[in-house]
Amino acid sequence: MAEHRIVLVGGGHTHVQVMRAFAELPHPSARLTLVSDRIETPYSGMLPGHVAGVYSRADMHIDLKRFAEACGMEFIHAQAIGLDRIRKSLGLSDGRSVSYDTLSFNVGITPDLSSIAGADQHAIPVKPISSFLERMETLLQGPAAAERPRRTLVVGGGAGGVEIAMALRARCKRGMTNGNPHWIGLLAGGGVVRSLNAGVQRRASAALARNGVTVIDGFRVAEVTAEGARATDGRFVEADAVVVSTAARAPLWLAGLGLPVAADGSLLTKATLASTGDPAIFAVGDCGVVEGDAREKAGVFAVRQGPPLTENLRRRASGEPLRPYQAQRAYLAILATGDGRAIAGRGRWLSAEGEWVWRWKDRIDRSFMAKFNDFRR
Repeated sequence: MAEHRIVLVGGGHTHVQVMRAFAELPHPSARLTLVSDRIETPYSGMLPGHVAGVYSRADMHIDLKRFAEACGMEFIHAQAIGLDRIRKSLGLSDGRSVSYDTLSFNVGITPDLSSIAGADQHAIPVKPISSFLERMETLLQGPAAAERPRRTLVVGGGAGGVEIAMALRARCKRGMTNGNPHWIGLLAGGGVVRSLNAGVQRRASAALARNGVTVIDGFRVAEVTAEGARATDGRFVEADAVVVSTAARAPLWLAGLGLPVAADGSLLTKATLASTGDPAIFAVGDCGVVEGDAREKAGVFAVRQGPPLTENLRRRASGEPLRPYQAQRAYLAILATGDGRAIAGRGRWLSAEGEWVWRWKDRIDRSFMAKFNDFRR
């Protein structure tokens, strides 16, 4: 059987599962290569815990180079910059190119601050996580005006913004901000975690209040300045730093590959996760969207795409028909509240909260990371 070259671009939540699966059960003809511009990749599920001071940087990162070596795969540390679909060749930032028979993208998302004036200059976006972590210490330790506490605004009332706001507050309470008093405000344009059920919304609002996060509802940000954030209705909230947990899109370079894309620049795929424009190319996680079945950008979907992508890559290498994948409509969401508790919700009705939920989430996250950081073939 002729060798089938599978090139994975990006070490996201889906691809690391593919890597482990092929290492545990090799395909007789498939040879895998990982191309990534980062040697380490963060796990988004542990970001709030890291911000809160619970997890170390190492706890929430997968060492892609070490993991690829453990899987018996080639690892190429470079940025993908171009694609020749006729020759089936991926261009790299270091001048090299990589030939492929099958190509898969799992490269995440980047900030899209174009709708907020001044945000590209003055705001701190949460995505990509690696850039946020580089700026986090400055965010927490920077000087404040002498006459008041340091003030940080988090833009976004979704699950990500709510968790980050409470995580920042928890970090302050842990005394990890040089003893500076710190005020955290959450700017929610249309309520708190509106995509989740009413029980989770009530619990999240109560947790924010309990942890001392000030929620400013109905505040749709139009502008970010060096002094704070202004709403579309003219209101202005003073702040030393503005963190944006909304407005993200696929990396702009994906749109230059000549493949069909969605409005946010994500690669359009069929239910098989293969591109609608090229059966040799797949896209998963935040940088891909199934045509006619768009979902919110959430790590849970990337994690669940691991097994179906693995199966279809195997099938393609064997010349077999691909199988469609249908993402679940209802999924478990667990929000860390930063105070040793967490909130769980699923579907229209289920919600729960407590220290046991946090312990449950902690076990899930640590177990997920151990699959890759402790892996030996």
